Amino acid sequence: MSKEFFDKSEFVERQKKVQKEMEKQKLDAMIVISPININYLIGTAAKAYQVFQCLLFSREEGPETLLIRLSDVGEAMDTGLAKEVKGWGGRYAENPISALANILKDKKWKNGRIGLEMPAYYLSVQDYLALTKVLDQATVIDASDLIETLKLAKSPAEINYIRKAASIADIGIESLTRAIKEGRTEKEVAAEAHKAMMAAGGESPPSPMNFVSGERACYAHGLPTDRQLRRQDFMHIEFGGQYRRYCATIARHFSLGTPTQLAQEIHDVTNEACEAAISVIKEGVPIHYPHQVAKSVIEKAGFGEYFLHTTGYGIAPGYPPSWGESINMLNDDDRLFESGMVVSIEPPIFIHEKQIGARLIDCVIVKQDSAETLSRLSRELIVVD
Repeated sequence: MSKEFFDKSEFVERQKKVQKEMEKQKLDAMIVISPININYLIGTAAKAYQVFQCLLFSREEGPETLLIRLSDVGEAMDTGLAKEVKGWGGRYAENPISALANILKDKKWKNGRIGLEMPAYYLSVQDYLALTKVLDQATVIDASDLIETLKLAKSPAEINYIRKAASIADIGIESLTRAIKEGRTEKEVAAEAHKAMMAAGGESPPSPMNFVSGERACYAHGLPTDRQLRRQDFMHIEFGGQYRRYCATIARHFSLGTPTQLAQEIHDVTNEACEAAISVIKEGVPIHYPHQVAKSVIEKAGFGEYFLHTTGYGIAPGYPPSWGESINMLNDDDRLFESGMVVSIEPPIFIHEKQIGARLIDCVIVKQDSAETLSRLSRELIVVD
């Protein structure tokens, strides 16, 4: 997501929303660490989140200073809206937290009321502990969810990118249908999907493809291997299409030849559970409710003990290793759906002792009275002869 991907007015509106919330929480400034949130505010596309980076964002003055590794300063300046970009390290060993301490001192924020993001990814334990020492004179507020909450409902421009990502994911599924052949390895088939999606304008995936076949089909998150496909293999394959960092996930079931009775049955049950979950999603519905509905379908079919994964979660712009947002349809999420939210639907069945599993995935856009499924592809079992 760079500054050219959206009209500047969209970034200004985002910044105002964040500053308004900061004012409610009486924050002088925020230390924004999540690369998703940094890009939400200023649009930089630099791949610097592998090491410490942060955006110092003021309640009153807008984007202030982006602190980033020295080798990425040029890209951050060209692709982002930060007023100032400072680099650390590169020419010599330098502690990025020490560099941050100097910036905080210059801005006279060391004694302020500071919102600190502490994302599950992108902040090491060592850097967090060093940060607490640097901020020992400040009033530190956990602001990990401040920006995240404001951006769960997507703008029309963001939805357009997500639609494009979904069309790219569809291309990946269609390429798999052509590539699956007896004797080919999972890796060889997966490569065809990646090639097709990138040729269609997609980007490097933010999370690895899950590709499991045959006796491996009971694994929820198995990566493609050198296993050769055999007749009557059942497969569930999941990945995400990505366009300008925005993602849409998808998974479909495949059978190489006529499926077994059990494979067809668990496919049908998970398909019914998907349909049931999607049918209840709309603005104002509790986020946990679709999970309860899908779980009921699977339990009624006699597979309740094999329901081992959430029914779905929010889909964000993707930065490895994740494309997920804080929305999770498990029973502890009491928030309500809002129009513009984008969530995955993926109620599963995984039966380890029988070496089989099933998980269909579609992304949907929450609307006022319904949910719109993004993929144009059927969820029927794809039988490849």
